[in-house]
Amino acid sequence: MALLRDDDAAQLRQIFADELTDDVTLVHYTQPASRLVVPGAVQCPSCADTEALLNEVAELSDHISLEIHDFAAELPEAGAQGVDKIPATVITGPGAAGAVRVFGLPAGYEFGELVESIIDVGSASSRLSDESLAAVEDLTQDVHLQVFVTPT
Repeated sequence: MALLRDDDAAQLRQIFADELTDDVTLVHYTQPASRLVVPGAVQCPSCADTEALLNEVAELSDHISLEIHDFAAELPEAGAQGVDKIPATVITGPGAAGAVRVFGLPAGYEFGELVESIIDVGSASSRLSDESLAAVEDLTQDVHLQVFVTPT
């Protein structure tokens, strides 16, 4: 069963066709589902839904590819990309390798932010104002910025 409605998928397909000029990779860290409950093991009830949604999004554009990684089996690689919990999706592309990470199931308001992040990473232009671009260019050290999206 598809998570995206047909009309929403068609609209996203057109948006990606209009906006994406560069390739974007969604690097998704998840864990395989298990019917066993192991004490102390990390449980991820939204991992399967997140993977299904990302598969649908990746199918909407030739500019979007999806890599699926087992979080527990690839913990050092995940840590190197700043991933310490799952589900996690790292959005990479030219000039944004690992710079954008989405944690949790991107549904509701969060889905819009996922789409915006894909466009930001995969487009040649920035939607920042000239003033903001100048401020970013003046930075002399790395900045760690976290954006939390929630309707509440």
